[in-house]
Amino acid sequence: MPLAAIAQFTSTNILAQNLKICQNFIHTAASKGAVALFLPEASDYISSSVEESLTLCQPVDTSPFVLGLREEARKCALRVSVGIHEPTGDGLKERVRNTSIWINERGEITQRYQKVHIFDVDIEGGPRILESRSTEPGTVLTPPFDTPIGKLGLLICFDLRFPEVSLALRRLGASVLTYPAAFTVPTGQAHWETLLRARAIETQSWIIAAAQVGKHNEMRKSYGHAMVVDPWGKVVAECLEEKEDICFAEIDNQMIARVRREVPLKRRLSVPHLYSNKN
Repeated sequence: MPLAAIAQFTSTNILAQNLKICQNFIHTAASKGAVALFLPEASDYISSSVEESLTLCQPVDTSPFVLGLREEARKCALRVSVGIHEPTGDGLKERVRNTSIWINERGEITQRYQKVHIFDVDIEGGPRILESRSTEPGTVLTPPFDTPIGKLGLLICFDLRFPEVSLALRRLGASVLTYPAAFTVPTGQAHWETLLRARAIETQSWIIAAAQVGKHNEMRKSYGHAMVVDPWGKVVAECLEEKEDICFAEIDNQMIARVRREVPLKRRLSVPHLYSNKN
């Protein structure tokens, strides 16, 4: 069975340092025989302000972080899923894009997804993060694509709270869904594992969730607990410590076929039907 590597670490505003950590993950994953490495949301950087983010954000064609990852992926013949920031295409330089890219074993970017659901939270006594002020939301889903671990559907962090997007990718043929994330500590403690297991159960798919962990700056701390959940809703791999870490999981696609055969989910009502006034 193909082996997937799932990482967690603490991004800062020092891109060269973040790159070195991710390159080390690539070497570790390749040395263990993994066919793909999954890195967290915002692996290139986590800033302390909107202004700093706009300064750090670079196009993929010139970003030393992305170019460094691509080269390392090529050297190790390893596929890499990674969350990064990209400039918007409007030229205003007022917001960035939160994207997930897929780098193939030749170091080429072959897939890209722009985060649809933007994270706004203002928890009493907890974090206040208004991503909508600095991030342009995406408008479309990237169709699932073939990989050695199955047909992959790309999602990001806050998308986890919206089951309709995971169900849409499932209907398009996805067997593995990714949620690279930077969950806050309060929301992570309350909902992270529960939501990941729910998405696995309702889509009958593998869920791979790389994660940011620890204190990024004085304003931001992430929950961690990168994990893999199987199509039956069981956590099969997890980074438990609050530190830089990597875990591995064998992705059994025969299990997907078995679960979907044994518990067929044949939906009988669409959303318009649910809200119809007809008797």
